[in-house]
Amino acid sequence: MASHRRPKQPSRARVTVLTTAAAAAVVLSANAANAAPSEKLTKDEVKAKVDKLYQEAEQATEKLDGAKDKQQKLQKEISTIQDNVARGQEELNKLRDSLGSLATAQYRSGGIDPSVQLFLSSNPDDYLDKASTLDQLSSQQVEALKKIQDKQRELAQERAEASDKLKDLSATRTELAKQKSAVQGKLADAQKLLNTLTAKEKAALDAEQAQAASRASSRVNLGNTGSASGRAASAFAAAQSVIGSPYVYGASGPSSFDCSGLTSWAYAQAGVTIPRTSEAQANAGTRIYSESDLKVGDLVIFYGDYHHVGLYAGNGQVLHAPHTGAVVRYESISDMTFEFGVRI
Repeated sequence: MASHRRPKQPSRARVTVLTTAAAAAVVLSANAANAAPSEKLTKDEVKAKVDKLYQEAEQATEKLDGAKDKQQKLQKEISTIQDNVARGQEELNKLRDSLGSLATAQYRSGGIDPSVQLFLSSNPDDYLDKASTLDQLSSQQVEALKKIQDKQRELAQERAEASDKLKDLSATRTELAKQKSAVQGKLADAQKLLNTLTAKEKAALDAEQAQAASRASSRVNLGNTGSASGRAASAFAAAQSVIGSPYVYGASGPSSFDCSGLTSWAYAQAGVTIPRTSEAQANAGTRIYSESDLKVGDLVIFYGDYHHVGLYAGNGQVLHAPHTGAVVRYESISDMTFEFGVRI
């Protein structure tokens, strides 16, 4: 005979959870039904946001370039110091050998002076500081001990300097990684925005940029570009020779460039060494605060933090490496925030 049991009733806690979940589902469903779909940005809005991201990426790029330049200089300085320490140690060893020879000769002639004997197994500083010790040494031995003392102090200073620079190098490498990550993050965000555009919108955006570059080029050709002279003219000619080369952050030629990479490379072709970053280039010569006083080949510094630089091309135009996705080209100075020019 089958037994008839009452169905197990859900616990009060279970009922409460289910009721709450159901209520939440209803609310979410209602919100989803009432929520308006996210609005798609227009082509111009995307361009504005992308331009801002490119500026932020370039700010990080210049810091990246600065860290990279500092790293290279520190590595050279550390290498030089380490070479000096190695040579100094050899000199110190020779000085000690020389004193040892004096001690050997003294021993053969009647025994080692107690002070020299003590020195050979310890630090000479302890004895040179005592006048009584000097009385027990020959003038030749005193001179040898002083040379050793000076060399030991010199080596200690150089080793301390190398240690400090190695710490600085480690911090610089950390900064390098940080800025590289910042650049890559900004560029990735910009690409995501560009990917929201349709093929037609992308084509229209590219056409607008090409037309702007063409207009700028025409203005340069119509303007007076003959005011450049000497090395500034040579630097400008070098930059003209790479028009169309792609912008690549951290690059300084000869086939790709970032903004300060282009200007430093161009002047290098003219036999002039200028700093690597736009911020440092802002202090590399005489500042020209009026656009009307600029001459072809002058550096042109943009934005309050000096994070962008180009070469004056004449007639209100600049030749520069703009940003990722663009190429070395002419552009109107008025398209950016002009700070001042720099005459090298």
